[in-house]
Amino acid sequence: MVKFENVSKVYPDGTAAVKGLDLEIKEGEFVVFIGPSGCGKTTTLKMINRLAECTSGKIYVNGSDIATVDAVQLRRNIGYVIQETGLMPHITVGENIAVVPQLLKWNKKKIQNRVDELLEMAGLPPEKYKYRLPSQLSGGQKQRIGVLRGLAAEPDVVLMDEPFGALDPISRENLQNELMDLQKKLKKTIIFVTHDIDEALKLSDRIVLMRHGKVEQIGTPNELQNNPASEFVKNFIGQDRISQISPDDSVEVLVEESAINVLPNFLASSVLEQMENIGKESAQVVNKNGKWMGMALMQNVKKVSSRGGSIKEALIIDRKLYIEDATLRDAAEMLSAQPLPVPVIDKNDRFIGVVTGSGMARITMDRLKRKQIS
Repeated sequence: MVKFENVSKVYPDGTAAVKGLDLEIKEGEFVVFIGPSGCGKTTTLKMINRLAECTSGKIYVNGSDIATVDAVQLRRNIGYVIQETGLMPHITVGENIAVVPQLLKWNKKKIQNRVDELLEMAGLPPEKYKYRLPSQLSGGQKQRIGVLRGLAAEPDVVLMDEPFGALDPISRENLQNELMDLQKKLKKTIIFVTHDIDEALKLSDRIVLMRHGKVEQIGTPNELQNNPASEFVKNFIGQDRISQISPDDSVEVLVEESAINVLPNFLASSVLEQMENIGKESAQVVNKNGKWMGMALMQNVKKVSSRGGSIKEALIIDRKLYIEDATLRDAAEMLSAQPLPVPVIDKNDRFIGVVTGSGMARITMDRLKRKQIS
């Protein structure tokens, strides 16, 4: 169904995001990519629908080399679900779900039947939800609609990039259960990216654990837990990993993808629109080489936007942590002082990701659940 042959991705600054990946994903398989932030998991996902182009090697979907397929047509035939749903705020739930079927020129009756079918399947009565706007939905409902939109055109392959990462622990668990139920009915080929090992163990048929752009181990959840291929895998998968976390441990365990990353030449007005659409108070500004330039807060973005300036005029640079030496205690202190994402960078100012209050809450919940089990 999806096959990688010696695939690599190297950015213009020489950063190798993915190195020589060989992998075959079977039809109907649920495969989860996981690893520390910056390991190459999201880049790998984006290469499948050519949102990122591979530097070398080949990727096949349904036996076709994707480099020979028109990129727009390729994307219309692959479902794609992201963390912040990407719902268009000015059109209804039903219209959001119908976007790709309309682009594929399905007839109106077929589209409406498909929208109703999906809403019913997700426990959202069409007569109640089809005509609502995204702003009238809860966070969990928005994410549910994002998943339905990814399934709307009946794609053979569905890509999911940390789709539940921004949700509270209860909503996250509920949606994981719903996705498992949907998969039993639909038997799609799902390729899923997460930074949450519990999520990976719960959802996957197979796990691809990556580190520094390379695969550390591929196997079923049982294989990775019972036969780890290295000390890194053992430590990453270890069942007592969360319960043993210390305040002096590295902040790396909390790092997640940022909701909004923009280039420094973006207009503040366009960034403000993104922030308002998905309800975020901050954005990370990163140049094309991956260097962190600063963080933009909504109050500053509004001021700069009013005079037509670029986002680089709205930056603060003093709120950050360095991946090499920051601890969980450092992150907790910064989040308690101001409940906004904390950018995490390396000594070369390369942007790694962010630490959030929801991430801190999630790891605490996981720790408590593990203690209850033990």
